Amino acid sequence: MTAHDRTASPRLDAPERDTLKFVRDYKLQLSIFGILVILYAVFLIGNPAVFTQFPIYRSFMTTMPFFGIMAISVTYVITLGEIDLSFPSVVGISSWVFGTVFVATGSFALAVAGGLLVGLLAGMINGIIITRIGVPSIVATIGTMFLWRGLVNLMSQGKGIALVGLRDSALYDVFVGRLFGTIPVQFVWFVAIALAFGLVYRRHRYGSHLLYVGDNQESARMMGINVERVKTIAFMQMGFFAALAGIFLTAEVTYFWPTQGDGMLLTTLAAVFIGGTSVFGGTGTIFGTFIGVIIIGSLEAGIIAIGLTGFWVRFLNGLLITVSVSVYAFMLKRNR
Repeated sequence: MTAHDRTASPRLDAPERDTLKFVRDYKLQLSIFGILVILYAVFLIGNPAVFTQFPIYRSFMTTMPFFGIMAISVTYVITLGEIDLSFPSVVGISSWVFGTVFVATGSFALAVAGGLLVGLLAGMINGIIITRIGVPSIVATIGTMFLWRGLVNLMSQGKGIALVGLRDSALYDVFVGRLFGTIPVQFVWFVAIALAFGLVYRRHRYGSHLLYVGDNQESARMMGINVERVKTIAFMQMGFFAALAGIFLTAEVTYFWPTQGDGMLLTTLAAVFIGGTSVFGGTGTIFGTFIGVIIIGSLEAGIIAIGLTGFWVRFLNGLLITVSVSVYAFMLKRNR
């Protein structure tokens, strides 16, 4: 045996190599999943009577999809290095259209079509202002945020719309029914949308274009990628899925109120940033956003269940975001 043989590192067998490669390739996703495991371990230890029973999880599955769908959608926009602050207001205007069309026609299908069309139009307007006129996305979407919210207040005159009749429609159970009488259908939609977005993000050409443009849009343009079209599509789908989230919320509570969507901005963006999508663009993960939604969506109830006051919610939200973003930034820095 030579000296080289004695000092050489032992060869890894195939399973060990595959494991190391998996950890290296998915360390960002594994990190966010580890945060979820630790959080739920604290909840289980703090109040096992609550967190070993199904009702608390059914409650989470009922409420998470409303902002979770938007978090999945806005991951595309943030991957581009852009931001959309208008989607809570798009929820409001689309929900108003949904409710108004239903009251006027009695048709659930027409109401859904009207709401989704308005969301798509709102997203297209954002895309045009940002890509064609050249207004920075943060400025453009602040403007449209106030525009759509103001329009909702003008059109509704501050009045809500009762929509109890939605429950008589066959489509009601398709949107917000209970699968097997237990599992909220909106959660099934949320999971399906997350899977579809994840496949596009990692397996489709458009997902590659998002990452290229977010990393360096001038280089992407030299590669022949239509940067303006990629960005416009991202904002249009954001508007569409904000409208869909608004329809789910309105159908679940069978009521529209003019402030619908308010309060969703920070929770939605927090889920995306905790999930590991970089605010600078070029990197992101749909799986991370999905886990981030679960963390944000269960944090308040978990904190109260283990005996802490609601005052801890914002503190822990801020702590999670700060620690997560710092860890992810450090990991990305080491990879360069």
